[in-house]
Amino acid sequence: MNRVIDKRKKLARRKHHIRKNISGTASKPRMSVFRSNSHMYVQVIDDVAGCTLVSASSLEGELKGLKNTVADAAKLGEAVGKRMLEKNIDTCVFDRNGYLFHGIVKSIADGARKAGVKF
Repeated sequence: MNRVIDKRKKLARRKHHIRKNISGTASKPRMSVFRSNSHMYVQVIDDVAGCTLVSASSLEGELKGLKNTVADAAKLGEAVGKRMLEKNIDTCVFDRNGYLFHGIVKSIADGARKAGVKF
């Protein structure tokens, strides 16, 4: 039980440490990644206006059925990258949301870069 609490505290501490230095604007929004045990979610957020500009998850439409794997995370990253380019957003700030930058999180970032988004 204590290990679970310690993991959550460490994640919250990393998340707070990252978010105090990162902010999204209309010209350079923040791309936030969240992953659970079974699904992945990506949002592109304008923190000044407080609105989500683009989102994608493994629960919706053509992305439904993506598993929580590195290969499928790259597909999710490409999908969100294409949606960003459709809305004329070509650059953003990457927010790993407290997760370590490897595996699924890195694969999402690489997929968005492959679609043409700059970090």
